[in-house]
Amino acid sequence: MRDYIIREATTADVDGARVVMLDTVYRDFDTGYVPRWHADIIDPVSFYIAPPRHTLLVAVDRRDGTVAATAALDARGPAHPPNPRWLAERFPSGETAQLRRVYVRPEHRRRGLARQLVEGLLEFARADGGYRSVYLHTYPHSPGAMGLWRTLGKVLCDEREEVPGGGSGVVHFEIPFS
Repeated sequence: MRDYIIREATTADVDGARVVMLDTVYRDFDTGYVPRWHADIIDPVSFYIAPPRHTLLVAVDRRDGTVAATAALDARGPAHPPNPRWLAERFPSGETAQLRRVYVRPEHRRRGLARQLVEGLLEFARADGGYRSVYLHTYPHSPGAMGLWRTLGKVLCDEREEVPGGGSGVVHFEIPFS
């Protein structure tokens, strides 16, 4: 990890973080930018940097100063719809630390960056003192996502199997939080 600096993002990191996030939604998710899902990518300052209970972490490559990976946390629980009602009830906004935008550029993968960023997010949530649970959802086809999240958390709902018609095809996780 000597090749990277892990830190809370500043406004100077926003453009680089946005590039990592947009590249991911176009390359790995096949969705491209969808305003109702990705407004936080366009304006990470309002979503993650300015609010005191939210954060955006970045991994910066020491060699060239570019943002290699991102990870965000906010206090918004999963919304119903599109998520199952019981998930929204189990993870209410304000009490739930939702992990978001844990993305690593392809050329920087398999170096432990995502895991280190998630540990930073969990430390942030613990220090906040107001969160009682940690939630996230992921797309199963996202490179490396299922392997990472299965080692860190517990699958609560795999929409491909548990929701009629496959829902939105996402997998919902709870990360142990103590």
